[in-house]
Amino acid sequence: MVKKTVLKVDLSGEKGRKKLLKAISGVQGVDKIEVDAAKGTISVTGDADPYDIIVRTRKVGKFVELVSVGPPPAPPKEPQKKPEEKKAQPKKDDKKTDPNPQFHYPVVYMDRYNEPNVGCSIM
Repeated sequence: MVKKTVLKVDLSGEKGRKKLLKAISGVQGVDKIEVDAAKGTISVTGDADPYDIIVRTRKVGKFVELVSVGPPPAPPKEPQKKPEEKKAQPKKDDKKTDPNPQFHYPVVYMDRYNEPNVGCSIM
């Protein structure tokens, strides 16, 4: 069952924040981690046990206060768009035109028997 666990943690230093995120992301069942530095909270969404998340956070050396555990909020539903009528588009010619017709060179395919200089260039 997917749960959203909200923890209150001191997120003062960048180094400590990185260690904390690495430790929490290592817990099995964590899907998403959201950090709110202004409030000092971390929201963890997934199948992970909240106890395991708290233990990992304390091993990093941070004091943890559990704010809430519950189901994650439902994602916002987007309104369905009405299918628009297709407008008549002018038909394009199937002929491909060369962007620079003055620089068009013919391609000549040669195998090793038809090459002009068959000799080895090393000797």
